[in-house]
Amino acid sequence: MFEIKNLTCGYNSDFLLKDITFNVNKKELLGIIGPNGSGKTTLIKALTRLIKPLKGEVIFEGKNIWQITHKELSKKIAVVTQNLQPNFMNVEEFILLGRSPHYKKFQFLETKKDYEVVRKCMLQTDTIRLKDKFLNQISGGEKQLISIARALAQEPELLLLDEPTAHLDITHQIKILDLIRKLNKESGLTVIIVLHDLNLASEYCDRIILLNNGLIHKIGSPQEILTYQIIEEVYKTVVIVGNNPVSSKPYIFLVNEEDRKKSIRV
Repeated sequence: MFEIKNLTCGYNSDFLLKDITFNVNKKELLGIIGPNGSGKTTLIKALTRLIKPLKGEVIFEGKNIWQITHKELSKKIAVVTQNLQPNFMNVEEFILLGRSPHYKKFQFLETKKDYEVVRKCMLQTDTIRLKDKFLNQISGGEKQLISIARALAQEPELLLLDEPTAHLDITHQIKILDLIRKLNKESGLTVIIVLHDLNLASEYCDRIILLNNGLIHKIGSPQEILTYQIIEEVYKTVVIVGNNPVSSKPYIFLVNEEDRKKSIRV
């Protein structure tokens, strides 16, 4: 579905992603991880035409994304960011914004189908109960859910999420990622997701891209990426990697400074 070839991009040479090459398969749930400043958000911006490549190509379904109109691309790709939402809108109005790529020429009002799609998206995300509330009346976790609902209202083939669980409690983290995986497995939605939490990436992603200093350090399954050697090399901290007793996926245990010193003395 997505092919990134020798991509180099960034901001006025202050930071550059360099020679990024990878493929995204249809119906895949691909995670992007890496230390702060490694280029995760920059990569998402490059995949959605917010920044232009200095070199290389981003190919979506066989066509360079810069040769696809914004409206057509918005029908195919939806993005969920961490940006604050406008507080003067209610939830249903906000989710209806996701229908704009499907508006016909000179269409100014929503159709019956638009409302049907939005209702379906609110049911999928468990936000129908919030439909008449204003955005300044709901919690951070609920805002993330309605952001996902708005993205789903675009009826995309590919969903990109930039740290959708940041600053959320574990209840909302699990609820959001369970929803994303359900959409991926049951509806065939292809997903690229940026995550800070390595254990969440391990549990939910089919493959992981590990970025470091603007380069791809390694691409592979959670088992291939989340070893203590690779994590310590990239994140510069001591960890212990075991297995989740339920899923058998890698699980990262942090080791604080006091315990590190104790282990050295022993």
